[in-house]
Amino acid sequence: MMLYKYKESYKKIAMGLLSFIPDLKELSHLQEVMDWYAQSEERQLYLWQNDHGDFAGVVGVEVAPDLVLVREIAVSPAQRQEGVTYLMLDELEKLYQRKLMGSIEVSSLITKWEQRKNG
Repeated sequence: MMLYKYKESYKKIAMGLLSFIPDLKELSHLQEVMDWYAQSEERQLYLWQNDHGDFAGVVGVEVAPDLVLVREIAVSPAQRQEGVTYLMLDELEKLYQRKLMGSIEVSSLITKWEQRKNG
């Protein structure tokens, strides 16, 4: 299980996973978000691959010098009960070695992850 940096060849998979986010169901808005990530090196999408080799999650981040802002995170419905979200956050923390913060939509999830990690 691990995170893979987004590549153009993953576009359909990434868009499919992002479409599980209620605000990104509309194709035009989803395309705007994909374009937004493509416009800056500080913004990255990562795909999560499960033990079976399937991409089952996506996380979008904005990297700052002292923290990583998690903007979007989504997991395929079949994997939602398996702690994939927390595994993705664990991997991001290892990758960047910085504090993870969440956008308004993601902040409660980050708080629960931190509580579990520090509990």
